Parts: sequence; structure tokens; C-alpha cells
Amino acid sequence: MLDRSELAIDVLPAAERLLGCVLEADTPDGTVAVRLVEVEAYRGADDAASHSHRGRTPRNAVMFGPAGHLYVYFVYGMHFCANVSCLSEGEAGAVLFRAGEVLSDPGVARVRRPTARTDAELARGPARLASLLGLGREDGGTDLTDPSSRVRLVAGEPVAPSAIRRGPRVGVAAAAELPWRFWLDGSPAVSAYRAGGKRSRRRTG
Repeated sequence: MLDRSELAIDVLPAAERLLGCVLEADTPDGTVAVRLVEVEAYRGADDAASHSHRGRTPRNAVMFGPAGHLYVYFVYGMHFCANVSCLSEGEAGAVLFRAGEVLSDPGVARVRRPTARTDAELARGPARLASLLGLGREDGGTDLTDPSSRVRLVAGEPVAPSAIRRGPRVGVAAAAELPWRFWLDGSPAVSAYRAGGKRSRRRTG
């Protein structure tokens, strides 16, 4: 399992550390596991794109720690997206799981994401990733570092810095210029960049 201490740090190095880690979940169809290839970092009061920008609420309380817990939110009235809390307890921060490559049985993944045209699309984008793993509001607060949890974060080998790319976050209207999206170069599962706009006026993890 990924150690909590590896996430109880600033969101930018935490985001880089998460690349190559494995997010797995027990679903009614079987266990699904994805290797994280794209993530986005969000802080607290100093990040206008973050749900925690205006302070703690019952909705965003998970973002304030402790590190290693699942923060799930609903977007566009259609999709769930999932983040992991970072920083020291009491400080708001999280990293959004944006995309992953399926490592588990592809047949199970296809059952769960039957509309995916290719394997690369099974978990490309935060909503598809959350759907594949069956993540919903009821999973909020799950300790991803606990091996007995339904959803778990497994430490992968740290990836070479030369394989990591970074750029602007996808689809946010506020603080859109910050290069706080990180991805693995060459992965077909990395989502296409889309600049923010009126429809994307959302704050996220």
C-alpha cells in the first residue's frame, strides 16, 4: 500500500508521486485496477480552482485531512470524480485522479465500461475512471492506504522524472494558467487537453 506519509506533503510532489501508482477497487464484477497516468493537483485557500478555496464545509471536509482519504464529488449533474487528500491534517489539498491504464482483467473492465471503443478509453478522463472503479458519493472518506478498504492505493515504482510532463489543468475557468496537471509521456490513456470555459466553471479537488 502507498504509505500515508507519501501523501502528507504538498500537492505538487504528491501528484508526481502518484503517477505509476495503482488504484484498485472491489466491484460487483470483480476487482478492477488501474495504473495512474494522469493527475491534477489542487490546494486550498491559495487555489481559486479548488473546492476548498473558501474554507471548510461539510462537503469538502475530507480535503482537510488526514492525507490518503478519498474525496468524491459530483459534476455536471452526471458524473462522479475522485481525488485523494494530501498535505498535513488541517491543511486543504487533494490530487484528482484523471486517467489510468487498466492492469486487471480487461474482460471485467469491458463489462463495466461497455461503451469504451478502445482499451485506452476505459479510464481516460476522471469521470470514466470513477465509473470503471464504481466510485460514488458513498465512498467519500475511504482510507485508500488501508488494505481492508474497498478502494485502495498501491505504491508503484516511482517513475523517472524524464517521463513526467506537466501543463495547465483541464477544463477549469479559475487559475487555469497553473501547470498543475501531471501525466506520463506516451501513455495512450492520457486525456486530451481542453481549456476552461463557461460550461467548465467548476472547482475541483
